[in-house]
Amino acid sequence: MAVAQTIDSRLQLVFENGVDLESGKVILKNKTFNNVKVAATPDQLLAVTTALVPLQQLTLYSVKRNDTELITAE
Repeated sequence: MAVAQTIDSRLQLVFENGVDLESGKVILKNKTFNNVKVAATPDQLLAVTTALVPLQQLTLYSVKRNDTELITAE
C-alpha cells in the first residue's frame, strides 16, 4: 500500500492585472510564498492573506494552497 506524506506547502495569491482587450478575459498575476508550514490551517493562511492584500496594488482574485506530497511504498 502507498503512503503520502506532505513535505512542502506554498501560498499562492492570484491578483487581477487588467483585462485582455481582445478576449475580454481577466489577466491574472500570481505571487507565491514558499516554505509555508505544512501544519498551517486554512484560517491561518487566510489571516496572512488578509495582512498582505492591503500592501498590494492589485485586486485579489483568489487564494490557493499548493502542497507537495512524497509518495512511498509502505
